[in-house]
Amino acid sequence: MCGIVGYIGKKEASPILIDGLKKLEYRGYDSAGIAILSEGKINVIKTKGRLADLEERFKGKIPKGNIGIGHTRWATHGAPSDENSHPHMSMSENIAVVHNGIIENYMELKKDLEKKGYKFRSETDTEVLAHLAEMYYDGNLVDTLIKVIKDVRGSFAIGLICKDNPNELVAVRKDSPLIVGLGENENFIASDIPAILEHTRKIYLLNDLEFVHLTSDKVELFTIDKKPINKNIFNVEWDVDAAEKGGFDHFMLKEMYEQPKVINNTITPRIKNGLIEFDDINFTADDLKNISRAFIVACGSAYHAGMVGKYLIENLARIPVEVDIASEFRYRNPIIDDKTLVIIVSQSGETADTLAALRDAKKKGARVLAVVNVVGSSIAREADDVLYTWAGPEIAVASTKGYTTQLMAMYMIALKFGVLSGNLSEKDAKHLINELLTVPEKLEVLLGKIDSIKELAKKYHNRRDVFYIGRGLDHMVALEGSLKLKEISYIHSEAYAAGELKHGTIALIEEGTVVVALATQNSLFEKTLSNIKEVKARGGTVIALAQEGNDSVKEIADEVIVLPKIDDRLSSVLAVVPLQLFAYYCAIDKGCDVDKPRNLAKSVTVE
Repeated sequence: MCGIVGYIGKKEASPILIDGLKKLEYRGYDSAGIAILSEGKINVIKTKGRLADLEERFKGKIPKGNIGIGHTRWATHGAPSDENSHPHMSMSENIAVVHNGIIENYMELKKDLEKKGYKFRSETDTEVLAHLAEMYYDGNLVDTLIKVIKDVRGSFAIGLICKDNPNELVAVRKDSPLIVGLGENENFIASDIPAILEHTRKIYLLNDLEFVHLTSDKVELFTIDKKPINKNIFNVEWDVDAAEKGGFDHFMLKEMYEQPKVINNTITPRIKNGLIEFDDINFTADDLKNISRAFIVACGSAYHAGMVGKYLIENLARIPVEVDIASEFRYRNPIIDDKTLVIIVSQSGETADTLAALRDAKKKGARVLAVVNVVGSSIAREADDVLYTWAGPEIAVASTKGYTTQLMAMYMIALKFGVLSGNLSEKDAKHLINELLTVPEKLEVLLGKIDSIKELAKKYHNRRDVFYIGRGLDHMVALEGSLKLKEISYIHSEAYAAGELKHGTIALIEEGTVVVALATQNSLFEKTLSNIKEVKARGGTVIALAQEGNDSVKEIADEVIVLPKIDDRLSSVLAVVPLQLFAYYCAIDKGCDVDKPRNLAKSVTVE
């Protein structure tokens, strides 16, 4: 959600900023702009729309200069418009600011500034930062930014330049991600690593309320009390190519095809002597005995992975688990103490609601285990223990490999806890782990059926409604399949527990209504088959998913997607891939922007 890039060095800043912002398009945005400092003036070009619209605004007159800040905005305060786009200027146009996050007390600050004669050009909360900076400016940019931050409440990542300080760039973060890139005679700030990876692999990962002062040849870090900070450099190990499309039409398609590899990367290093071992997590049998209950807290697809985690942990380890939507978790005042384990799940490790839930859980004494993909992210740094999913950079807004590697993490946690608790024998654990190791190969088989999924999408992409049903784990996967369809194809879609059909939702089924029925668990197959018959009796069109050997579904369903055989408890990770592909091709056939669906952002860094 929103993207920041800043540059100071010897090169022309504009192309570096634009290229960096393009690498952050996956975060979601509706306007874009840059500010370049040159010859005693800050030149701002910004517009509603995409980066292509911004480049059109240049009309061959690219602003020249060696220092600048850029921004892609996802509207929160004020509709998408040229005026509301970032960067924002102070009234004298001496200072330019870019900002991600929300300034919660901006209205009272705005009223106070207006009384002092400051004129506002936009409806945004960010503009107060520019005017506050002008009011406090005393020649020292770090001192100025510190004074500004002491006045504001909320979440923020801020970059600031000033025409009277032509060789300096300052920045700060709180709750919104911001990194610093260290180059040769040039330095950078950015919301995420891909924005600057072409230029440097040496990164500072900023913590909350850490201020950074950049020149072309020096980077200094300070606390809010202006005490110097010594920080270790984080070296990025993954390739630039990992964040590029690599010949695929869309990042989403590339990331779906990467799932066998990243799942293998996630599980294989954690298997020793046939059992799950977490090198950096010291969780003993005594620790587990001290846990009276667990919460899994997440948003979106990660929440659906958490639902699978609840099922697995309760079944294999017999520990009671609640799954909570992160945005609701704090506000219901959950019962948490030092006997509570809170498992936080987030692909980016920066999701604002999830990060807030983590902090609340720690205040109440819980042990926090984070399942995240991004090394060094805020959630990873603040949790007691971290289990990385090793999915690599996920650029498409709709999560695919991020979700399936989170499922792998849930399986591994459940297996580890099951053995530690004594509720799962080593023999049974080894059986399930051997089955897990077959998942990458079986996913390759499913990805090889892409043409049949394309045909299904061609048939059904123009339907107004699509419903998903399933029992047990299939219901949880149905929720994820439904989310994928609605978020990238904009088809209205809902998922229901199949056994609940008769309790009201079957009223929605009429002639031609498409229902995707998951019947991948042998133990529940006959029950789900009965629900499919109920749908067919009302004229519904059924696309069914079932494991090899359950051929009776072919006699009832209109379409059948056959999954390779696997232990029922592991069917979730196989079943979701055809649903991802179906959503993708429905979106393609409808002409949707698959990687950047409307109104959505990859990393939701505001509450």
